[in-house]
Amino acid sequence: MNALSIPVVQLSHGEGLPLPNYATPQSAGMDLLAAIDGTIKLAPGDRILIPTALTIALPTGYEAQVRPRSGLALKNGITLVNTPGTIDADYRGEIGVILINLGSDTFTIERGARIAQMVIAPCIQANWTLSTSLDATTRGQGGFGSTGVNSEI
Repeated sequence: MNALSIPVVQLSHGEGLPLPNYATPQSAGMDLLAAIDGTIKLAPGDRILIPTALTIALPTGYEAQVRPRSGLALKNGITLVNTPGTIDADYRGEIGVILINLGSDTFTIERGARIAQMVIAPCIQANWTLSTSLDATTRGQGGFGSTGVNSEI
């Protein structure tokens, strides 16, 4: 994989926490950690903004996507309200993670807990070309569920 150098500032409430890193050499996402004091209890149905104590300067043409961790989602019902969350190249504020508990039990978040993952990705800005019609396709205007549920095996 190619590496991209991204300036990062760790705010004072993140002191002692490691910077985001990749769990394996071929991981697409790096873990974001909870930069909190003590613990936070997240009751079923509740949501909360968890600070990461990180600010970054992405290069133009890139975004950072904040995504749920699959293990937290499967085992505890913990996911993100807006997923993927997008961090734009011109944003310089602290990265926050909006967690929601869709599980049936209260979930405890501790300082340094791996709460989400962040993927750095190239992005393209589009220019619209106003047209009077679009090219025809087999699917046409078929929307939600129009391609069926089962595969044709």
